[in-house]
Amino acid sequence: MEKTARLEAHKRQMLGTRRARRLRRAGLVPGIVYGHEAEPVPVTVSGYDLAVLIQHGHRLLHLQLDGEEQQVLIKDLQYDHLARSIIHVDMVRVALSDVVSVEVPIIIKGVAKGTHEGGILEVHADKIEIECPVTAIPEAIEVWVDGLGVGDAIHAGKVQLPAGAKLVSSPELLIVTCRMVAEAKTTEQVQMETPAAPEVIREAKKAESDQQKEQD
Repeated sequence: MEKTARLEAHKRQMLGTRRARRLRRAGLVPGIVYGHEAEPVPVTVSGYDLAVLIQHGHRLLHLQLDGEEQQVLIKDLQYDHLARSIIHVDMVRVALSDVVSVEVPIIIKGVAKGTHEGGILEVHADKIEIECPVTAIPEAIEVWVDGLGVGDAIHAGKVQLPAGAKLVSSPELLIVTCRMVAEAKTTEQVQMETPAAPEVIREAKKAESDQQKEQD
């Protein structure tokens, strides 16, 4: 179940790329609060506090915006090019009675039986989009793969969702597969596919030349 935490924010009076860079250097993250037919409000929040909340799975927040409390949902996060630091956050105003669409992380559980038959497990998606009450957003959705044999796959339509949740992602979205490991090539195959080294080529050409001279 989604937990509600508190985060302090302040309105941004000055906008622009340069100003945003200064804010980030000061440990702040620029963002925006929008939704519920109210005007969007540019804000700043503590980068450290936001990161801690994200790490603990919080997305539904009591936002303290310059002394006024609002219920918001973290809708989108932008990270730097190294995917380490949050550089922007989008938060949408919500009511506790709202039903929302959110992307939820997928956690693979168990050991596929196909891995005991020479297969390997391949994960194709790390999140899934669902629709659920804003107060019941799961931190993650578990996908059990114990019964997955070689050649089998699990699609989003077969993932067990929490009670009250509906699938938004395509039912055909590929989540995980189990496939046979490619057989190792024999030494003879490797030798046939490996180009001859330059020294070997030169030696072969020299021998051919010497043989031609003897015939002449």
